[in-house]
Amino acid sequence: MRALPKTAYLPTNLPTTRMALKSTIYKVDLQIADMDRHYYGNHALTVARHPSENDERMMVRVLAFARHASEALAFTRGLSEPDEPELWQRDLTDAIELWIDLGNPDETRIRKACNRAEQVAVYTYSGNASRVWWQQTETKVTRFTNLSVYEVAADTVAALAAMVKRTMRLQVTIQDGDIWIANDADNVHVQLETLKAAQAA
Repeated sequence: MRALPKTAYLPTNLPTTRMALKSTIYKVDLQIADMDRHYYGNHALTVARHPSENDERMMVRVLAFARHASEALAFTRGLSEPDEPELWQRDLTDAIELWIDLGNPDETRIRKACNRAEQVAVYTYSGNASRVWWQQTETKVTRFTNLSVYEVAADTVAALAAMVKRTMRLQVTIQDGDIWIANDADNVHVQLETLKAAQAA
């Protein structure tokens, strides 16, 4: 009997491999003059926007970077890695000095972050949804003395999203708690409310 060709033995029901959606890369030349912290620096940021992330969320990430900027602060894999924050600052021993999350994380995620990092900052930015989240979450996280929570006003988020280009040059000025973010055409006054402040170390 004539042997069947080897290809006849290959299974015909192999799963189809789907091509993963790639992040969109944005370049941000960020110039920071933070007179409250006496921090002045230029940062050439490469921001990878996850396929499920919108302009608003991405710009809140940039805002959070500007407020906490240092040479050690870095973007993580973000939405691609659920066990990591959006930004973090690590010391030379790899300990997490600062953990920054966005959105409306649940109490379990906040607790894990506060146990892993010296300081944790959460930036919520979704208007009414943020207020409902905070009403439900506030009493559950009061005990975390190293946690700060900030709400970015919806108008601010929309104005920042309108600045988005694949290549951006932004100037950030911080003085007496006021934050301004400007490009060549616009100057946005950031409306930011502190919902919870961490206790001083």
